[in-house]
Amino acid sequence: MAMRPIRGKWGLKWFPRTASVVFTKGDLVMFTSGLVATATAQSTKHLGIIAQGVASTDADYATAAVKVPVWVPLEPNAEFEAEVTGTLVTTSLGLQYDLTDANTVNQAGTTYKVVTCTRFKSATLGDFILNSNLAFADTTWD
Repeated sequence: MAMRPIRGKWGLKWFPRTASVVFTKGDLVMFTSGLVATATAQSTKHLGIIAQGVASTDADYATAAVKVPVWVPLEPNAEFEAEVTGTLVTTSLGLQYDLTDANTVNQAGTTYKVVTCTRFKSATLGDFILNSNLAFADTTWD
């Protein structure tokens, strides 16, 4: 299951992507050298959730700067749904976590604290806000 916006204000914006990178619809993404790239477990500033997959079989896969749609949170409390590694519990509400990868929250990781749990759905699924939202960080972009 991929991440997906569920509550609050989100806007669909188009940004140039990194060439020769596979993107899965619903991955959390960031900027690297001015291009959209897949988020990692160590990334600390994020753009949003990619709304379209990019496959290695796509005709423009190796072409740099092709624009892709990204769901960008337009307010700090915009929520998204994500799967969780580890065990989410009802007392996880309000706690901050890291990422396992571009589409999974790491319940055991608390080094970077890039998301905050806002709703417990199951031991492996929750709602979160993006603490690392690039639009509300000290970085200019547009």
